[in-house]
Amino acid sequence: MGLQIKEILSVAENILRESGDEDYKRDAEILLCHKTHYDTKKIFMNWSREIDDVYCEGFFELVQKRAGGTPTQYLTNTQEFMGYPFFVDERTLIPRQDTETLAETILEYLKTNKAARRVLDLCTGSGVIAISLAKKNPTLKITASDTDPSALKVAEINASKLGVSNRIKFVKSDVYAAFKTGFGGASFDIITANPPYIRSDVLMTLQREIIEHEPLQALDGGADGLDFYRTIVGGAAARLRKNGALFLEIGYDQADAVRAIIDETERFGEAVCRKDLAGNDRVLSASLK
Repeated sequence: MGLQIKEILSVAENILRESGDEDYKRDAEILLCHKTHYDTKKIFMNWSREIDDVYCEGFFELVQKRAGGTPTQYLTNTQEFMGYPFFVDERTLIPRQDTETLAETILEYLKTNKAARRVLDLCTGSGVIAISLAKKNPTLKITASDTDPSALKVAEINASKLGVSNRIKFVKSDVYAAFKTGFGGASFDIITANPPYIRSDVLMTLQREIIEHEPLQALDGGADGLDFYRTIVGGAAARLRKNGALFLEIGYDQADAVRAIIDETERFGEAVCRKDLAGNDRVLSASLK
């Protein structure tokens, strides 16, 4: 005889709480929904229903992995972003809600800059920015690049899953290496990136879930966290069309430093900073002069 749903959740919550999981109630619920294919409403409508031993065993295997530090998103292979369910695994970073600010900023720009069509999404990772833009604005022609071929495979899975494969070109490139400039070269109306921006000496102080499971190369921004910004900003003007614009996710304390990098090029107008929902600086955008 199996355990009731309420009993299963109670046991799982205790295991996760004792492991130090601060979101133990939500994680237990998500994992149970994943294993039983129930949604949250069905879980609580069937509070006293018994679950077969086979499902219980599989569920508690997931709970133990979560207690051991594996992120819930990697256990369910799912993370929602901009209202869409994205596939994720340990080949890419888990998309953060803060990054939705980048997508939202670009979408707002497109409302008043309707001629902008061609977008280059650098450091695409799981593809959440490129794919969300494609879903929200069907007029865009998007190129998404990453230096890691395994990350590009995840992005391609997501593009197929969300029905936009025919509108996004995925390219393996170390930032601009695959994109020419000058006559006959690639040119874009928008360049966007959520690059690695954590200082190298800070990486090993991050949460164990990040250190042990997420790809640290996708976080490492060099000694001062600004290596990728120098490269991206430095090559942006040569690859943007007239009136083109640059959109960058930044760390909460990097606005002044990244703005200075943009100003040094003397090719862009004033960089505008947008905050995320937590009130932290999150996106810098600037248009060509």
